Amino acid sequence: MVEVKNLRKNYGDIAAVKDISFTADKGEILGFLGPNGAGKTTTMNIITGYLSATGGTVTIDGYDILDNPMEARARIGYLPELPPLYLDMTVEKYLEFIYELKKVKLPKAEHLKEVMELVKIYDIKSRVIRNLSKGYKQRVGFAQALVGNPPVLILDEPTVGLDPRQIIEMRSIIKSLGKKHTVIFSSHVLSEVSAICDRIVVISNGQLTADAKTDELSNITEATKKLSLTVDGNSATVLSVLGDVDGVVKVRRTGQDTEGVYEYTVDYKKDTDIRRAVFRALAKADCPILEMKDAGMSLEESFLQLTGSTKVERTKKKGGAN
Repeated sequence: MVEVKNLRKNYGDIAAVKDISFTADKGEILGFLGPNGAGKTTTMNIITGYLSATGGTVTIDGYDILDNPMEARARIGYLPELPPLYLDMTVEKYLEFIYELKKVKLPKAEHLKEVMELVKIYDIKSRVIRNLSKGYKQRVGFAQALVGNPPVLILDEPTVGLDPRQIIEMRSIIKSLGKKHTVIFSSHVLSEVSAICDRIVVISNGQLTADAKTDELSNITEATKKLSLTVDGNSATVLSVLGDVDGVVKVRRTGQDTEGVYEYTVDYKKDTDIRRAVFRALAKADCPILEMKDAGMSLEESFLQLTGSTKVERTKKKGGAN
């Protein structure tokens, strides 16, 4: 649905975006991450046609954003970080204006009511936008992106200004939209990205550093995998038994739960699954496991490593960097 290929953007001698390539498919919510100044917003502005690229191509549903701008833009709903609102209009009049501007063919009254109900602003449709809270202004901005039911939604920090309850509601709306739309979602709140997105693209210093499913991102940055254990038994025995399991690289005791019960972290080779072997070995040694769980990098840790080092190898998955 969205294909970005070898995208470049220069401002004089400064390269803001450097040869970025990725795709986003129908029914997919793609998280777009990067620190401030990484080129994230520049890339999103090029995808939507607000900026021209120095090189590379962007196609929306098969239409090149440069060669067929009207066809491409008609398929995009865009919510920038600062929503494009006319503050002296009422919510309803503003959305009617957007409806006419986009030349939407859907039944006006029915469609706009559906959009307003979806983002929960129907009950304030007669209020002047200037008098709304920041959170409600954000909702109105989201509503304008949905007018015309575009197949591609590009959302730049859509939950900014919302309270915790509204954030949860907005997450639910975005996830439901992702079932039928292509959604490119940018946020600085990494837990939010983890909760919403199917896949994550990370850029740093204008370059793509990762393209992976959300639950696989830590595999890119970790040299080994980690297992966290709580075991009842003699600590020296547990350390010795775990150290002898095939695939284990390193074992360390990390804490004490109760008397005679200790916590351990086990580093093991990425291409192995040691859980069954660990269970059998400790059971044989009469050291029962009280808890076992994955102890891999958090999304925050992976993000910091991916954006803080230029040595991270790019992933080459389908739809990833070329």
